[in-house]
Amino acid sequence: MTRVWRRVLDRELPVAVHAEGAWIETADGSRYLDGAGGAIVVNVGHGDGALLEAMRTQAERVQYVHGTMFTTAALETYAEEVADLLPIDQARIYPVSGGSEAVETALKMARAYHLARADDDRSVVLARETSYHGNTLGALDASGKLPLRAPYAPWLGRAVHVPAAYPYRVPMSGKQHADATERAIEEIGASRVAAFIAEPVAGATLGAAVPDDDYWPAVVEVCNRHGVLVIADEVMTGFGRTGRWFGVDHWGVRPDLLTAGKGSTSGYVPFGFAAASGQVFETIASAGGFVHGFTWSHNGLGAAVGSAVIARLRDGLLDRCVVLGERLRKELDAAIGEDPNVGEIRGLGLMIGIELVADRRSKRPFARADHVTERVVAAARDQGLLVYSSTGHVDGTDGDLVMLGPPFCMTDEDVATLAERTAIAVRSTT
Repeated sequence: MTRVWRRVLDRELPVAVHAEGAWIETADGSRYLDGAGGAIVVNVGHGDGALLEAMRTQAERVQYVHGTMFTTAALETYAEEVADLLPIDQARIYPVSGGSEAVETALKMARAYHLARADDDRSVVLARETSYHGNTLGALDASGKLPLRAPYAPWLGRAVHVPAAYPYRVPMSGKQHADATERAIEEIGASRVAAFIAEPVAGATLGAAVPDDDYWPAVVEVCNRHGVLVIADEVMTGFGRTGRWFGVDHWGVRPDLLTAGKGSTSGYVPFGFAAASGQVFETIASAGGFVHGFTWSHNGLGAAVGSAVIARLRDGLLDRCVVLGERLRKELDAAIGEDPNVGEIRGLGLMIGIELVADRRSKRPFARADHVTERVVAAARDQGLLVYSSTGHVDGTDGDLVMLGPPFCMTDEDVATLAERTAIAVRSTT
């Protein structure tokens, strides 16, 4: 009997004993191709020597100091490096331990900014339907996926949700989305809306749904005009996952705030950050500072690994993501692109989603009772392939998605294996 409260309670989990590149080995000798990068986390790859050396070197220098008492060279260096990459003017970063903390921090920054400007009524957060921003209460309240919210509904309800950027099932133009956002702002009262938060490319809840090119510029213009801060949730899309440093780089917009996690350290160390523009930072600082903090924020170990990740991405892995993403999409299209139960294969870079449907023409989803996603995941696992899954995106109950988000260090052979095994899993269970 295990004393661990595992995240999976309906089956025994294999014991991972070694991971390298795009592969994970278990105690019984099995090998798994990590087609999901864990939870779309492992961008650089497992067992990377440069990241391991950065961890060791920093741990030998300074293990832990509190962020109110000390800074570290690793943190100061990282902040300079990442600020130059961020699509934010004069960025200041607030390091934390992961994506949920980053979102919680950004939401509080938005509130603190408006308080500093004496706009005390601005407290409402706008987000999108069927979205996910984390599991802390503020982040979950912004999240729009109903099954995740349902158990905690009595504690939620402050955020307001507008339509998802989901062209496959929500065929709205950028102008229509902007109009819907503006209507929501006007209905709430522009003087009450603090921020709008969204993923540049929808992640786990909508399986790499890419908005139309006119979406982000149009929505950002509305928010700017009404004094609503724009928060880009780059926890999944950041650090090269979509083939650019950050997802919003595809559309040339510059948010006021940005959140990062997952790929910031490629999963090697719990780490993330909320970044604010210089103007947001100066406004908050001028009013006496930011009432917020975590015990393990501003840690040098995460920052040291983060610097190593940036170096590895600059050293060809970011370009490799683009090449491999195009190759994988092409091979998937050839293998299952015309499958009657594959509604759409979509995504950017190595963030790829496969939407599974009962009827391709009408886009009718499978009934949740069919457990299609679970069967595809199990069939893939039986072949030694790990994929990421999501359900319930159509109406809160029905809907089946599979996501691929492998490490950027995959070999060409790994890509072929990933496409082949994914196709077999899909065809065998739909």
